[in-house]
Amino acid sequence: MPDRRDTALTQFFERLGYVFTDRTLIELALTHASARPSLKPNDDNERLEFLGDRVLGLAIAELLTASLPDASEGELARRYNQLVRAETCAEIAQDWELGKLILMSGGEAESGGRGKKTILANACEAVLGAIFIDGGYAAARDIVHRFWAAELSGYGLATPDAKSVLQEWAQGRRLPLPRYIEIAREGPDHAPRFTSEVQIDGVAPERGHGANKRAAEQAAALAMLLREGVWQAPTHD
Repeated sequence: MPDRRDTALTQFFERLGYVFTDRTLIELALTHASARPSLKPNDDNERLEFLGDRVLGLAIAELLTASLPDASEGELARRYNQLVRAETCAEIAQDWELGKLILMSGGEAESGGRGKKTILANACEAVLGAIFIDGGYAAARDIVHRFWAAELSGYGLATPDAKSVLQEWAQGRRLPLPRYIEIAREGPDHAPRFTSEVQIDGVAPERGHGANKRAAEQAAALAMLLREGVWQAPTHD
């Protein structure tokens, strides 16, 4: 029978929509420096993270230029920075549930390592580096375009992200902070569809949909901002 880790990795491959030919690559991508099995400097995911960072950058640049043909260089650069930042990579890693798969020392795990933004972001990029080596650039690009496209939709109004703006709006009105509730998850593991609801005491809730939790939460926050008149929907002549 497969052990617990084999089962968890199989579920991860289903969420990712990719199965590794070389299993050692994904194991290396998920090995934090604190869990090096030897004193060799390359027995962790740092080199794969370096590679994956470059793969992500090129794939995001392709995604943006294809999705936003009329955007200026400055607009492309700003959106690029939003999509490749550590916070976004960490959120993608959370959607992939990488935290429970990363191999790390007991001390690191006990100090909350499985939820640390830097560790999650680095592991996310290391996975992309591993896919690049295992399946080529096209395979890695397809993963990036599928998961990061949902993040791109969250920045549709070319402004700071909706969740941050909604939180500032609530604080400015002395309201409780927004709460996000997952209402539904539908579809197969490799292409899920999330529905999230944002709730603020004293304000009618709103719902949003997306390909991952963050995108659904962003969509819900955006819906509330538009309804409350904080943001204006773009108009087209």
